[in-house]
Amino acid sequence: MATKKTTPASTQTKQPSAKASAPSHPVTVAEHRQVGKAHAVRSNNAVNDALQFPTGDDFEADLTSLLDGDYEQSGETVVIALVDFDEFMHINKDFGIEAGDQVLIDTGRYIKAHVPADTTVYRIGGDEFAVIFRGNTEREDIFLLLNDLKNGFDVKTPDGASQTLTIGMATAGIDANRYAELVRKADSALYRAKVAGRNKVAMAREDKMIPKTSHYTQEQLQRLSKLSKEEGIGEAILLREALDMLLKKYDN
Repeated sequence: MATKKTTPASTQTKQPSAKASAPSHPVTVAEHRQVGKAHAVRSNNAVNDALQFPTGDDFEADLTSLLDGDYEQSGETVVIALVDFDEFMHINKDFGIEAGDQVLIDTGRYIKAHVPADTTVYRIGGDEFAVIFRGNTEREDIFLLLNDLKNGFDVKTPDGASQTLTIGMATAGIDANRYAELVRKADSALYRAKVAGRNKVAMAREDKMIPKTSHYTQEQLQRLSKLSKEEGIGEAILLREALDMLLKKYDN
C-alpha cells in the first residue's frame, strides 16, 4: 500500500487572508477622485471649524449686498482682496494633510490679526482667503497694508521653511460695480502677480481687449442679447464672466 506523502508545515505555502487579497477590480479614475473629494471635505471642515470664518457663499452675499447699497453716495471705499498661499500643494504631499490644515489655520489667523478689526476675512476654499475692506481708507493705503501683510507673513512649514502669499485686489466703483466683475478683476490681478513670480500684491487694472474671431449660433446671440437687456449688463461683460467660469472649471 502506497504511503501518502505530506509536506512539512514549515514548507507549506501560506494562502493570503481575505484582508490581504487584491481589490476585486482595478481602482478607477472616478474612485481616485472620490477619495480625493472625501479628503478635501475633511480638510475643509477641520480648517473651517478651527477658524470659524465666513465662507465663499457668505463672501458673495456680503459683497453683493454692499455693491447694491449706497456705498458710493456715502463716500465709502469698498475694496476686496484675494489672498492665495503660494505653492501650497507640496505641503500636504511632504508633511501630510493634518500639517497642511494647521498651516492654513495659522495663515487664516495671521491674516485676521493683520487687518483692521472691522474688516471681514473669509475662507473661500482650499488655500485661498478673501478680505472685504470698507470705510474711509483709500485704496492706495489698503494696497500698502496688504503689502505689509505679505512681507510680514511668518507662517512656516514643519521643517521651518518660510512661505509666501500672493494677493490680488480690486476696488468697487473704480474697477467694477457688480460682484462677478469685481471678483474677476481681483482674480485677474492675482493671476498676474502669480505669473510675475508670486509673493506680490497686484491691483486690478483696465482690461486690454484683444480681438478674437468667435463663432456663436444665432440662438446663442439672441439669448445673450436678451439677457444683456434684462440684466442691464453689456454683452462683452457677460461673455467674459462665462469664459472665466469655464477656465476655473478646468483649472486653467
